[in-house]
Amino acid sequence: MPLLPLQSPLPNGSFPRSAPSSSNRVPVIFKRLLRFQQMDFELAAWQLMYLCLAPKRVYRNVYFHKQTKNTWARDDPAILILIALCLIVSSIAWSVVWRMTPTAALKVAVLMIFRDFLLVGIVMATLLWFFATRVLLNPPTHSAHSDAGVEWAYVFDVHTNAFFPFYLTLYFAQLFLLPVILRINWPSLWVGNTLYLAAFSQYIYGIYLGLNALPFLIRTELLLAPLLPLFVSYIVSLVGFNVARHALTAYFGHL
Repeated sequence: MPLLPLQSPLPNGSFPRSAPSSSNRVPVIFKRLLRFQQMDFELAAWQLMYLCLAPKRVYRNVYFHKQTKNTWARDDPAILILIALCLIVSSIAWSVVWRMTPTAALKVAVLMIFRDFLLVGIVMATLLWFFATRVLLNPPTHSAHSDAGVEWAYVFDVHTNAFFPFYLTLYFAQLFLLPVILRINWPSLWVGNTLYLAAFSQYIYGIYLGLNALPFLIRTELLLAPLLPLFVSYIVSLVGFNVARHALTAYFGHL
């Protein structure tokens, strides 16, 4: 979207809304995936670091980004590239641990990037975008402004930001804790289940922080509601359900 208006204003000072073209429906961040020379990897690395240390700091410049580039969503796909590289490294490490063939290792990398990160991100962004425009938009009755107010691409950014701490917990830390969480005893069960509780709690909190940064959304605390059933499920699982063992069995097919 251009920074300068290309149409004459209406008498009330607003600009007529043009029909979106098919090219405008594709987020800019996806259009620029192959423009490596234009990517700011230093800024992306800084964002990934602070998403773990101080996630609120990442969203402090969201409003400034909107004022300067006329969009809430980031237009630099560098962070997608970095996360994809992290997933590739993790897939190699997991493949070595499970003694997989190169073909199986490649399959794991594809699943981690395109299913776990991108496909889940597209689904989550769509569901959260729909929920935000129907429930959280202030006022919710102004459906005519829903598309303009809550950008789907921004919600996907929120998923991307929330995914990285989730990645560090389950794709990275869990690998080093395998000798512990795969043992058949209650302390190992507690470590594994707590690890999954922490990962999903981080993801839910990251989603909340991202949408809470939009000034026109209200009741964003509703996004924290999944924490209650998550914690209840965690307490129940401590009776004897090893979440880590079941999740790894479903993912890799064997232990």
